[in-house]
Amino acid sequence: MTTPHPASADVTAKLRNQDLRYPIGDFHADVVTTTRAQQIDTLRQLPAKLREAVHGLAEAQLDTPYREGGWTVRQLVHHVADSHTNSYIRFKLALTEANPTIKPYDEVAWAALPDSRLPIALSLAILDGIHARLVTLLESLDESDFAKTFRHPERGPMTIAQNLALYEWHSLHHTAHITHLRERMGW
Repeated sequence: MTTPHPASADVTAKLRNQDLRYPIGDFHADVVTTTRAQQIDTLRQLPAKLREAVHGLAEAQLDTPYREGGWTVRQLVHHVADSHTNSYIRFKLALTEANPTIKPYDEVAWAALPDSRLPIALSLAILDGIHARLVTLLESLDESDFAKTFRHPERGPMTIAQNLALYEWHSLHHTAHITHLRERMGW
């Protein structure tokens, strides 16, 4: 019987103990470690980073869940397009209305709809357009704009600054689902 190399044992233990739902950790609104410019840059880079994460995957790989009971890679890509489209609208509502109440949506139900089985190129194209517009919008804001709010029926009031931090995390979170799956599967 061979003894595993200590480094490989560390990696195996880390993977075994890692919560695959939160590969970069859970979002905490009160713990923001990046600057606003870095957050906006993460949003600018998301379409390219997500495209890079899925590059070269075969159809069967796209239809592989990132964890047991989780969404497939294909569903993740479509979810990011759905979520970031909703977020873009929330930013615009907060900028044009006084503390509007936004409509949440059932992410799980949306991911089960037939359009979540379409080619991912469609959602990657949506992300290209949404993020180009979103980054332009965010870069035009002044400090008072980042303090504007909307009301989420489940989360309560959120500022534009908090929503930006959430979507920076969301971008990194779902990209990591895919990249960590590729690492675990050796793809």
